[in-house]
Amino acid sequence: MTYQPNRTCGRPTRSGNPCKIRISSSDVACGTHATEQDKAVAEAHQRGWSEGYTAGSESGASFSKSHVEWLERRVKELEEQLDSTRRVYEANGCQVVEVGGYGYRWRGRDPLEVGDRVLLPENYVSRLRNGPGPTVGVVNKLGTTYQGSLSDIVGRAPATGDEEG
Repeated sequence: MTYQPNRTCGRPTRSGNPCKIRISSSDVACGTHATEQDKAVAEAHQRGWSEGYTAGSESGASFSKSHVEWLERRVKELEEQLDSTRRVYEANGCQVVEVGGYGYRWRGRDPLEVGDRVLLPENYVSRLRNGPGPTVGVVNKLGTTYQGSLSDIVGRAPATGDEEG
């Protein structure tokens, strides 16, 4: 059905003149002159339009979602590539690790592994949160991409009583 602005019914009135009532959307005649078949055709057209609109919207949303997921995977791959080229595992003869997203230097004899519990030096934030003294942290990654100066890990944290082994 082609769009025709300011469409009128056009069906003959009692006087024989064309009906000048405006119609819109899927209607083919005004409410006074529309037959049951006209109403059924208009309803079918409207239902088809609505279903097509809904299907198109869902298809577009599905495509957008899959495209966003692809972009997120691609960004993660590129971040990993960049990370691998910038990651440093040693600084001045000391092992470098990340704890809680921050880079630290380990001067101990035995190298640290991911999951090791360590004592981190006190800083302004740790003093506010945990009080004075070192804070316990867990090694998240070996190496770091941080390029600035690194704090030294105080030592290995004592084992907790709830560990199996």
